Amino acid sequence: MMAMFPKRMADELYHDLMSSTEVQEIRREVRAFADEFVAPRAYDIAHRDESVVNFPRDVFDAMARQGLFQIPFAARDGGRGLQDRVLATATVCEELAYHSNSIAAVFDVHCILAGRTLEQGSDWIRERYLKAVIQGDAIGAFATTEPLASTDLSPKAVATTARREGQHYIINGQKRFITNAPVADFIVVLCRSEEDGMLEIVVETSQAGVRIGKPDRKMGNRGQLTADVHFDNVQVPIQQRIGEERQGLRTALATLTYGRIGIAATGVGMAQAAFDHAADHLRQREAFGRKLGAFQHWQFRMAERATQIENARNLYIKAALRMDRGTEFPEPEAAMAKYYATEAAGDMARDGVQIFGGYGFLRELAEDGSHYKVEEIYRDNKISEIYEGTNEIQRMVIARQIFGKSLVG
Repeated sequence: MMAMFPKRMADELYHDLMSSTEVQEIRREVRAFADEFVAPRAYDIAHRDESVVNFPRDVFDAMARQGLFQIPFAARDGGRGLQDRVLATATVCEELAYHSNSIAAVFDVHCILAGRTLEQGSDWIRERYLKAVIQGDAIGAFATTEPLASTDLSPKAVATTARREGQHYIINGQKRFITNAPVADFIVVLCRSEEDGMLEIVVETSQAGVRIGKPDRKMGNRGQLTADVHFDNVQVPIQQRIGEERQGLRTALATLTYGRIGIAATGVGMAQAAFDHAADHLRQREAFGRKLGAFQHWQFRMAERATQIENARNLYIKAALRMDRGTEFPEPEAAMAKYYATEAAGDMARDGVQIFGGYGFLRELAEDGSHYKVEEIYRDNKISEIYEGTNEIQRMVIARQIFGKSLVG
């Protein structure tokens, strides 16, 4: 069986000239945490069927104890108050995804999607919900996607409604593919209101009229539980609205832009892991009396992949730094980073399976129980090319920067 920890090639190939000393220390901290707490659980998380019982609560709780949920947030809310919070958060995503993209996705939704949205809320919302996120006392979810609305979140597409009655909203509708929903304590929900326009509202899952479906059974990311969420005349106080009327869509889109940077970082993490495992195998495996790494085909291919990973990491770091400097929508870098990094991970995972041959295709070898990381990454990465805005949409965002919205749409 291949060693759990192959040589970390990024330490030799990548020279980070953009991250601050503070962020580089975050990387070292999270890497040590992931090696200790995520790596031993990664295979089990990736191969067990989705269920509430199988949710990796032990790893979630360990992240809370380590203070990883504090990294994205300001000191006023109980966070670490870092200078480059977006970049530090994206760096966490990369280091977690190196061992488990499921765990990185749980962190992403809990902190970036739910947490970042809650940051835009009132003092009451931050005290009641955001502090619980930061401390790990509650699990957050974020709901925009519906059965017939995902890429398109316009008021015409979103069917979930919030009807205003006095000092309450009455929510009806259905959301789909909602990460953390089966275990969440609350969900930040995008709704449309005839009275108040698009809204973001915090809905506690214990409220009457909220029904969470069974966890979806997916190709990969099996530790990232997703499910449908149904709202049947759910009565929510107005104070649980985040921000002002008609600001919900802008808040959601800004949050999703931040999320794309996080997903780009997870793509880099998966690509780096597949690269490291593949390089280790190429050094050890022989064919026709030579190490596989002696064949020029694989030398050139791995040189190409190393360059891709270099560029992908630089892109997400630059996008994150632009957001840290106050740019709400750091385009085109966020779109470039998201599509480029996740496709780099797909390319590297596919090569990794090929390098391992038949072993790369196995979930587990029956003869001795051995298994190889590249199969897991090959499955887990595919969703990263879809969620937080498909890679086709990212290309459209970039094209708008080139040709303008009037031409591209």
